[in-house]
Amino acid sequence: MDIADLKFDAAGRVAVVAQDERTGEVRMLAWADREALSRTLESGEAWFFSRSRGALWKKGESSGNTLAVSEVWADCDGDALIYRVTPRGPSCHEGTRSCFTRRLDASAQTHRSDAAPTLLRLTDTLAQRAESDGRKSYTRSLLDGGAAKIGAKLREEAGELADAIAEETDERVVSEAADLLYHAMVGLLSRHLSLADVAAELARRFDRSGHEEKAARR
Repeated sequence: MDIADLKFDAAGRVAVVAQDERTGEVRMLAWADREALSRTLESGEAWFFSRSRGALWKKGESSGNTLAVSEVWADCDGDALIYRVTPRGPSCHEGTRSCFTRRLDASAQTHRSDAAPTLLRLTDTLAQRAESDGRKSYTRSLLDGGAAKIGAKLREEAGELADAIAEETDERVVSEAADLLYHAMVGLLSRHLSLADVAAELARRFDRSGHEEKAARR
């Protein structure tokens, strides 16, 4: 698809969603005209058009909180875009990671600070639990136990998942997979890594087969 195929509105603009390519989180919504989109595609940095100022602007030009754009996708109607981005710093002008921080159902009880995807919310929760007392937080107790304790739990949970896949219900398979994923994320946290790092590695492997990947490690 080409820029010429897009359906710009009467003012010559299209809506743009900036999505973190590592986590799937929606970072912000802005607008782009043909010039902003052309600059984005040419530079690999997010450019937009400010409706209030009536001018082009590059994300992070003054704040340093840039958005590196790896891909641009159009929706089926050609009137909205997704910038797949790697953010540097918060994306909202209010200093938050995402602009989407205000839940409309104000009566609902929630401890979330934004509309993050489930696994990113879990990443945030684990980081918070890491600061807790080990007597109150299972996550903290695992981290206190170090690689030996975390490794033992990973081997235990992996075995339980294998058994569930072989002979238990779908519900048990899902439950055991969730347990294994949780413990894997705690292990990553213990090494100051995250699922975003794993996602980046998986993305790197898309263009090569599993056999090639294994052979490259020998």
